[in-house]
Amino acid sequence: MKALVERLVASPVFILSSIRSGSTLLRCVLDTHSRIHAPHELHLVDLTVGMDSRFARLAMQVAQLDERKLEHLLWDRLLHRELIRSGKQLVVDKTPTNVLRWRRVAECWPEARYIFLLRHPVHVVESAIAARPHATPTESTELVELFLTHLGEARRALTGLTVRYEDFTAHPERVSRELCEYLDVPWEAGMVEYGKRDHGPFLSGIGDFTDRIRAGRVLPGRPLPTDAEIPEGLRPLCRTLGYL
Repeated sequence: MKALVERLVASPVFILSSIRSGSTLLRCVLDTHSRIHAPHELHLVDLTVGMDSRFARLAMQVAQLDERKLEHLLWDRLLHRELIRSGKQLVVDKTPTNVLRWRRVAECWPEARYIFLLRHPVHVVESAIAARPHATPTESTELVELFLTHLGEARRALTGLTVRYEDFTAHPERVSRELCEYLDVPWEAGMVEYGKRDHGPFLSGIGDFTDRIRAGRVLPGRPLPTDAEIPEGLRPLCRTLGYL
């Protein structure tokens, strides 16, 4: 029951998206806001706990804490640490793999808020192939399909704000205003010029690290592919996400 869930960060915000969908750009714009802390990818749900002795297991049993509940406490505490260190009031986590375990995120934070970030699947696949030279195009395509399938499930089950990468890059001021309204904070004019603030390192593995993100401002996106340019295998996902 929600009433029994105690969290240090009661209502964090999660950007749920596929890889290569612009979540680093979105988090930089949000992080520029004076009240919003949007750090690099935190990968909280990949952190686990273990009980290495029977005494620890007994103690946690008496405390009515199993490993699942302990992991939730750990994730919440680390998110709280991020928020306190920032000196801001609202924290946003943009880790793409959160979408693969969105049910666990929702279980840990019943009052969480969500931003569903969409991008045309063809462009997501193309970007994933370019960013993953160690993988074959088929492997990258299958990975994107996995992320987008889970994203579709999350959108059907959870309440949140949907943002399309194409709208965001074409109309950054309008979309940033919509984001601020959803997050219940006043819009700030400097948000789209995110390069004027320090957003931490841009490193492979915890976010985009390409020259494009280092531009420091929202750059226009590419034109959408025509229907004829969409591979047959991606058409179902394109329909689900509203691109066909």
